[in-house]
Amino acid sequence: MTYKKQIVAIAFLVSFLLIYSCKTSSTQSGTNSPIASKTEVPASILVFSKTGGFRHASIGKGIETLKTMGELQHWKMNFSEDASLFNKEELSKYNLILFLNTTGDILNPDEQTAFENYIKSGGNYVGVHAASDTEFEWPFYAEMVGAQFKSHPKQQNAILNKTPNCQHPSVEHYKATFDKFDEWYNFRKPVPSYVNVLLDIDETSYQGDRMGTYHPISWYHVYQGGRVFYTAMGHDDASYYNADFLKHLQEGIRWALGQTREEIAEKGENLLDADLSKWTTWMGAVHPSVDIDFEKSANVQTGKPMGLNNDPKKVYSIIQENGENVLRVSGEIYGGLTTKKEYGNYHFTTQFKWGNKKWEPRLKDKRDSGVLYHAKGVHGVFWNVWMASAEFQVQEGDCGDFYALGGINADVPSDKTIQADGKPKFTYNPKGKIVPVRFAAKSSLFEKPNEEWNMLEIYCLGDESIHLVNGHVVNRVKNIRYDINNKTIPVTEGKIQIQSEGAEVFYKKMKIEPITQFPGQYKKW
Repeated sequence: MTYKKQIVAIAFLVSFLLIYSCKTSSTQSGTNSPIASKTEVPASILVFSKTGGFRHASIGKGIETLKTMGELQHWKMNFSEDASLFNKEELSKYNLILFLNTTGDILNPDEQTAFENYIKSGGNYVGVHAASDTEFEWPFYAEMVGAQFKSHPKQQNAILNKTPNCQHPSVEHYKATFDKFDEWYNFRKPVPSYVNVLLDIDETSYQGDRMGTYHPISWYHVYQGGRVFYTAMGHDDASYYNADFLKHLQEGIRWALGQTREEIAEKGENLLDADLSKWTTWMGAVHPSVDIDFEKSANVQTGKPMGLNNDPKKVYSIIQENGENVLRVSGEIYGGLTTKKEYGNYHFTTQFKWGNKKWEPRLKDKRDSGVLYHAKGVHGVFWNVWMASAEFQVQEGDCGDFYALGGINADVPSDKTIQADGKPKFTYNPKGKIVPVRFAAKSSLFEKPNEEWNMLEIYCLGDESIHLVNGHVVNRVKNIRYDINNKTIPVTEGKIQIQSEGAEVFYKKMKIEPITQFPGQYKKW
């Protein structure tokens, strides 16, 4: 690049960042925005660029660009290649760790453990380009990033596709298809289904080595409690002068910091398709009565879980009924069907009815399931199965009860009674005293007979929710909060989980729609 062109490029870069920073800052005053105001403590970011293999010449330009971006976004940034920073005390200072074109083996075992604990404690991560060419012998890192570098063709232009109907702020400025010059990575394995793909590459649009499969280039997900954003773009200096890439990177960082969220489409989102493509599974321990080759435990609350995306018994499956997708939950193994995305400020609706099958260890108990919302943190924190979450109880005779699972707590306006065993019971009453609870019974029973479909609704707005059964308000939850690392934080969004808990149950017409306020008729509740 000539000196004159470089001056022009720098001027363009600064102009872009200034203009875009003003635009994004202006959105921070919205009453429903999750973005922190300028009066709050600035987000703290560690940009780590250590290399143990090939060193990209663009690291310097990337650092220079991120410094400018950080100043305009009011981020507090530290740039380092000192791996000794990866300890509990130092990492706790940062809201996000960004790996900028790192390569090779760069952290020792103790440093790896510190980073794992950082993510599990709610720390966040952004990886740029060669971040996937890093730490090949570290399974946690590979699962978190989502891919490991294998090879690449020569640098060239290629056509990228934006995931249809994607509402993520890091790609909303891109057209449905567009071209870019970069070094296009192939990965050792297909990118896992548990990530949310933002961009993929058209392999017919370039020459040379290819994966030969669906080929994502950028994606995001929430991994064991931490927000993760990765983009395979960003190989050369030119990327850090490219306004579209910079917006992509900046908005990926802002999402990972929790300063933005992927909004729900205005017309809502249907959650059930034939492939359950919007969900992952986490299966718990296996009871001895189950015919499967896996370690078994009579106590399924403490036994070894089967884990992520390991459902050989098809506990969760889609069947067709009258031409529509119906989710069948067999109940044979405890488990959670979990959305890939986190959601906030929404109206969730679904219909359910009970099946005929029941399984150990609940053969003699009520049929049981549940819709968990605002699910946070690692899988299996509750009974080695479910995430920390608020629960809309789905159980015979108890539909609409509220439970707090894991580190979640909340308040409910309630009436307190003392049971025969001397323990207190709280029952929702809109005129009752607002008290902290981990369980609050529904106000009244509105369930239909087992063979009939019931309508369930959850309104979530900020850290409050309303439970409805067949059109009737039965519970109201306030001040939902999450206790983690000796801190209590408000919970305004999270994943949704559908429980498998020893009974066959069917769900259909599952939809989520955005809201900005509770419907007027429910405000008195």
